[in-house]
Amino acid sequence: MRLSSPIKNWRRRSSVEQSSRWVGQHEGYDTKPLPRLTWVGLSMGLLVSMGGAVFGYDTGQISGFLAMPDFLRRFGQRHMNGETPEYYFSNVRSGLIVGLLSIGTLFGALAGAPIADWIGRKPSIIFWCMIFSVGIIVQISATDKWYQVMLGRLVAGLGVGALSLLVPMYQAETAPRHIRGALISTYQLMITFGIFLAAVFNFAAEKHQSNKAASWQITLGLSFVFPAILAGGILFFSETPRFLFRHGKEEEAKQTMCKVYGVGENHYGVHLELEEIRMKLAEETNRGTAIQEWFRMWKAPKMAYRLAIGMGLQMFQQLTGANYFFYYGTVIFRGTGINNSFVTQMILNGINFGVTFYGLYIVEHYGRRKSLIAGSVWMFICFMIFASVGHFVLDRNTPENTPHASVAMIVFACFFIFGFATTWGPMIWTICGELYPSRYRAKAMALSTASNWLWNFLLAFFTPFITDAIDFRYGYVFAGCNILAGFGIYFFVIEGQGRTLEEIDTMYLLGVKPWESSMWIAPDLNELDPKTRRALEETNPEIMAAAQRDSNGMDRSEKVEKEETEA
Repeated sequence: MRLSSPIKNWRRRSSVEQSSRWVGQHEGYDTKPLPRLTWVGLSMGLLVSMGGAVFGYDTGQISGFLAMPDFLRRFGQRHMNGETPEYYFSNVRSGLIVGLLSIGTLFGALAGAPIADWIGRKPSIIFWCMIFSVGIIVQISATDKWYQVMLGRLVAGLGVGALSLLVPMYQAETAPRHIRGALISTYQLMITFGIFLAAVFNFAAEKHQSNKAASWQITLGLSFVFPAILAGGILFFSETPRFLFRHGKEEEAKQTMCKVYGVGENHYGVHLELEEIRMKLAEETNRGTAIQEWFRMWKAPKMAYRLAIGMGLQMFQQLTGANYFFYYGTVIFRGTGINNSFVTQMILNGINFGVTFYGLYIVEHYGRRKSLIAGSVWMFICFMIFASVGHFVLDRNTPENTPHASVAMIVFACFFIFGFATTWGPMIWTICGELYPSRYRAKAMALSTASNWLWNFLLAFFTPFITDAIDFRYGYVFAGCNILAGFGIYFFVIEGQGRTLEEIDTMYLLGVKPWESSMWIAPDLNELDPKTRRALEETNPEIMAAAQRDSNGMDRSEKVEKEETEA
């Protein structure tokens, strides 16, 4: 039975004793509640989240580079205005410099999973930090070859993409279940922090080193800081318990869990999770080849439907238009006549970072569906006003003639960032983590992430061409996409607030109507029809493991009762 209070409901589902996997008191084990947070768990979560800062910082800096005179002179194209040379970036060149990062991230995300399964999560994180650093070296050593910057961003993108997969994976496989969601959310928070820092350093470097190579090399050079902290800091942490267990290091896995959980070896929470890992590993050994599993995933009950939802949500996250400001914000606001567009970009990114904290509150107190639909409507209104003012009111040839229009565009850009950072920014990652059953979660999330990076590249590359053709009316395109995204949430996405992953999986298998999902009451596993129960157990091995434990416990109880009766 679900409690009416969302706060009590969250606390109840976060409690180990009341979770769907808790099987009661067991003699001989320590069954006291797990500590809500330990220093080891907190430090691990914050450190590994540096992978998000790597992503955000590298994404945020390029917008400022495109507007820096020295960067423009070195890597742009030149034409003569009388006797005075003028430098500019063609649409193709700016699109490739910005967009090749996304192509690298796409391939990095796809390559990161098999390498992590081969050498481990911890060595993989260190390896991809090194690859990212190589990309930064290639860029910072460029003097006048624009394609060197482009290729450097491609190499750096490999590291960013792999870390975007490995960081949540490491956190999910190590963090205690009751704080796992919060720790993974810090990844999105660090992305926004990295974007904000990039804007600050762009502003400071351009102000003090204007027209010098240092104006962009300083900001670019600081990119080494985050991977250095991540790669160096993770040396002090263990490999994930699940990877250790799968490679026969059961005792080491147990010790790692005890440190992170803050309990002794005899705690039943540690014992229970290790048993679930063991059962899942045994179930996975009976699977087919990796290729067969990919095909089975598409044929599994309601999986094709959910894969389409996940990839569609990641597509619409890009089509909200947020990266229109993050990638090209400095150039956009220079076109509105703002004297120092670096300041404007710094303000936008600061808002993006600050209000993300509020987004972490919203997701658990107002639910996914209501928040995302409200966010879609909010961003639709903001883009309609932004585009209308930019096209019909702003004097695009001489923006200084229409200062009020410029201010209005800045204000509604800030309103838009508020809406995105509190809803569609963090919540899409949350939904994609809840959307799939455990058996296919890694593969399915890889596909949805690939969809995100693909649309990221398409927007980064084609935005200069589109804005050249239709100016600020491009905002109408994003406004329309936001409305479509809102309808998509209403008709296809099930509410996951306060639900276990197994309950969400059951709702999709039963075909619960999304607009009625918040009122749905979970039936007992034994009340489900055999077909639905079999599908649920096949895609969630931990349920099968729990059922087997319950069955064994009942068999033992019946045996003892029978012996006592005979005696």
